[in-house]
Amino acid sequence: MSESTEEKIMPVGGQAVIEGVMMRSPKRIATAVRRASGKIEVKVQEFQSLVQRKKWLNIPIFRGAVTLIEVMILGIKTLQWSADKAIEDEEAKEIAEGKKVKKKNKKKGMSTVSAVFSISIALLVGISAFFVLPLYLTTNLFNIEKQALTFNLVAGSIRIVFFLLYIWGISFMKDVKRLFEYHGAEHKTVFAFEDKVILSPENVKKYSTFHPRCGTSFLVIVMLVSLIFFALVDTVIMLWTGNISLLTRLAVHLPMIPVVGGLSYEVLKASAANLDNAVVRFLTAPGLGLQRITTSQPDGEQLEVAIAALQAALGEDLKDGLVGPPELNSEIVLVSG
Repeated sequence: MSESTEEKIMPVGGQAVIEGVMMRSPKRIATAVRRASGKIEVKVQEFQSLVQRKKWLNIPIFRGAVTLIEVMILGIKTLQWSADKAIEDEEAKEIAEGKKVKKKNKKKGMSTVSAVFSISIALLVGISAFFVLPLYLTTNLFNIEKQALTFNLVAGSIRIVFFLLYIWGISFMKDVKRLFEYHGAEHKTVFAFEDKVILSPENVKKYSTFHPRCGTSFLVIVMLVSLIFFALVDTVIMLWTGNISLLTRLAVHLPMIPVVGGLSYEVLKASAANLDNAVVRFLTAPGLGLQRITTSQPDGEQLEVAIAALQAALGEDLKDGLVGPPELNSEIVLVSG
């Protein structure tokens, strides 16, 4: 492990990808995937967030919105890279079995434009399912349009139920189960790093799969913050106009989603810095509880992958290196970012 105090105290995080983990440090991003050969392939990219490079963007709430967009673009691109590797392994397997494989003429990597397009489609579907539909149902099923707090409590509850059903539903998919195992490996590795222990599968496996800075916890915070925020917004609208409709709510609520995201980012940031506070622990409990679905216990080989990703993100030299104790050692292949 590097002894750089600056790196040790700086936050790290990541996400699960297909058969792997992406880790991000303040200076670089590394994505590690387990190939069918058993080798761990690691892609390293130098990276500094826009908020770090442009100090004028580092404004509370605004920085959260910028960071979220940036993280989504990175997430889609790294997920696509891992998918490409999985496709390569599947094609190689079919060739080895004597099957005819139609080679896809795909470009290496994913452009930022493609990532933005993919995110736009995902956001459109997500906003329709988790924001527009709950507002529509609450308006048409309940006669509470003019009761700002009650309306948003009901709409928010419907939104949370939809989200829980979605997460619970996809958790039964085989590929998603594997993804959740790598998600658990990511959390355990980050916990071990924050505890400043040597990163080996034996040490890392002792830690929890539930992390307070997880994206799952963030989504729960977004739903709770949106409930309170939009209740206040609706109250102001009704005080000003004396009335409110579904179209008015959609016209006002949807453009303010980035504001809710920015506020939620600040709440997550503050809660992560005050985990010893009883109130904070109570407020973060729902997100941690949901991680019982979105994370699973990883095996030693999955922990190796997460460790390799974090070590690469921290700038450690992995050339010709091995990760873990002798019984779990894996060859590492580095590729350029």
